[in-house]
Amino acid sequence: MHSRRQWIKLAAAAVSLAWLGMASTPAIAAEKVTVFAAASLKNALDAANAAWAKDGGKEAVVSYAASSALAKQIESGAPADIFISADLDWMDYVAKKNLIKADTRSNLLGNRIVLVAAKDRAKPVDIKRGFDLAALLDDGKLAMGEVKSVPAGKYGKAALEKLGVWSSIESKVAGVESVRAALALVSRGEAPYGIVYQTDAAADSGVAVVGTFPADSHPPIIYPVAILAESKNPDAAAYLDFLKSEKAAPFFTAQGFTILK
Repeated sequence: MHSRRQWIKLAAAAVSLAWLGMASTPAIAAEKVTVFAAASLKNALDAANAAWAKDGGKEAVVSYAASSALAKQIESGAPADIFISADLDWMDYVAKKNLIKADTRSNLLGNRIVLVAAKDRAKPVDIKRGFDLAALLDDGKLAMGEVKSVPAGKYGKAALEKLGVWSSIESKVAGVESVRAALALVSRGEAPYGIVYQTDAAADSGVAVVGTFPADSHPPIIYPVAILAESKNPDAAAYLDFLKSEKAAPFFTAQGFTILK
């Protein structure tokens, strides 16, 4: 039989092993930072995330979609740590429902909207008040995000209204679920023209920018970011700091974004 002293030693050893097992668990099952991000961010954010993982060994996984769809998923309880919207409206939407940590919200990036065409048929278009977009489209469609929900679509409609051409092309609009879907329609030749962000145009070699919409023809294009209220991930704040750092900035500017301070 074991003596009392032997039993104490065995118990201590068992406790030590248990603590060692508990200490190793977080390293093995380190929680990834889950990001909900506007589709137009894909190329830049993928590159930034690769750098973050290389530097610190931490990983971020991103769900890309239209900001409207992501906001609705967050409202429905989808688990995520960070939300990056392509406009202020959808960030305001989740903020009003107390779904973000308000003190973490900031404006991260700026962008522009452009008119694109398939590269093999691209000719410059002078985008100004009253320009004849309907004639350019002929019997084709104008690809753009859904104008009631997708930020790029809302910006595009605002610009066309300001320039006095919306009524002439409204019936020719092919509204899709995200700006990347609009880009794909033009790239594949299924629509002769599309309205997308300049950053999306840079990401697809099959299209060319034929004109840039005047900055004063639509509300400023701002990408706000925030940590979500339900996030318990200890790495979320560090990841957000990285996105706002000088180290991450080149990944965004390389795609045509502007950095907002």
